[in-house]
Amino acid sequence: MNPLISAASVIAAGLAVGLASIGPGIGQGTAAGQAVEGIARQPEAEGKIRGEVKIVNTGTVLQVGDGIARIHGLDEVMAGELVEFEDGTIGIALNLESNNVVLMGDVLMIQEGSSVKATGRIAQIPVSEAYLGRVINALAKPIDGRGEISASESRLIESPAPGIISRRSVYEPLQTGLIAIDSMIPIGRGQREFIIGDRQTGKTAVATDTILNQQGQNVICVYVAIGQKASSVAQVVTNLQERGAMEYTIVVAEAADSPATLQYLAPYTGAALAEYFMYRKQHTLIIYDDPSKQAQAYRQMSLLLRRPPGREAYPGDMFQLIFLLISITDGQIFLSADLFNAGIRPAINVGISVSRVGSAAQIKAMKQVAGKFKLELAQFAELEAFAQFASDLDKATQNQLARGQRLRELLKQSQSDPLTVEEQIMTIYTGTNGYLDSLEIGQVRKLIVELRTYLKNNKPQFQEIISSTKIFTEEAEALLKEAIQEQMDRFLLQEQA
Repeated sequence: MNPLISAASVIAAGLAVGLASIGPGIGQGTAAGQAVEGIARQPEAEGKIRGEVKIVNTGTVLQVGDGIARIHGLDEVMAGELVEFEDGTIGIALNLESNNVVLMGDVLMIQEGSSVKATGRIAQIPVSEAYLGRVINALAKPIDGRGEISASESRLIESPAPGIISRRSVYEPLQTGLIAIDSMIPIGRGQREFIIGDRQTGKTAVATDTILNQQGQNVICVYVAIGQKASSVAQVVTNLQERGAMEYTIVVAEAADSPATLQYLAPYTGAALAEYFMYRKQHTLIIYDDPSKQAQAYRQMSLLLRRPPGREAYPGDMFQLIFLLISITDGQIFLSADLFNAGIRPAINVGISVSRVGSAAQIKAMKQVAGKFKLELAQFAELEAFAQFASDLDKATQNQLARGQRLRELLKQSQSDPLTVEEQIMTIYTGTNGYLDSLEIGQVRKLIVELRTYLKNNKPQFQEIISSTKIFTEEAEALLKEAIQEQMDRFLLQEQA
């Protein structure tokens, strides 16, 4: 017999017995009067019975520790269902066969023998426009000290992705503001891209610069910090606030000292928020920094849940975890420690980085100038490796190496200083057409910075043509040539003086 149903039956029977025992003592009048009075009281009694009977799926804590609780008695709990403990702590049911529940909060107040009740709700979070500009945890609770967030809707943290029929090919670029990416490894809206690299090579900087570049582009950004140092997350938030990027950004943060459960859930919370805005017909950009911490948290949870370990103690469904979150990536951006140490920042290794979308995610103006740029950089990389073993080089090879060194200077950018598409086109055109060949390598960046300012102030028509037509027209080229020549003359005079 189900103990929950039997308990409910006892409650109902107790009420019925109580009413029956009161019945014979009611009224001392005629039999007809007693009958009328009994009929009058019958609906009231039934109402009381219906109001008192409430079946709640409850259980008892058998064991708790390391963020895992073993529960007995939750007979009808669903996979992924939220459960609530006596002290208000929320958990999520993962191992149904052994009645294990993963806790999402502080476990200090939970004791053996305390009761647990099923909520009947699959894991979900509240969602609304009010989350923009806020810093929240994996449970969508604010952690920035700015008060509660009002939300009238909720969304499952795991929801089915749209089918292939409802999707379209990637055709629209997502501008990162970084020349190395936008010109040679373009990212399109709807694309998934890995940023791979050793520690301290600037992966987070690439991600935050991309967020900064979305200002005015009608793109909602969600930055998910998984297992990062709290000081690092605070630094990112401060950087975004100072540049006005938090207006269109949500930060989901679970620091390194957070429970493994919350680190595991943080990416799903970020994805649910991003999908909320996506289904409201707004472009969204979500950044996971970094998913390897989620994998480690999931390994910890799986071992505590006594699931069979696999290679390096990761569970067998480790790859399904990544698949459910991001499906499969369409390319990778590889950051090299050697380039970083050589002073080339962002340290993007263009040779082994891949974007499988390619030029489909570029505007026509960028395609017109980027093709030659990619070719000359590839030839330079090949020649540079060859030149290490060659003693005598002909003049043409020396010139090609000299230009390649100057083109590589164009890839250097300061952090938190993304460039517009028009500025990138101007920079690439200047380098690939030989205007920088006569300069010393140390003068290249100085000239380019001054040229950007000069072009913006004195030739605004150039930017208008590119932004309106998306094409590098003959008129735009003529304006650019004129600006380059004028600025070159001024720059050389300044250097001579």
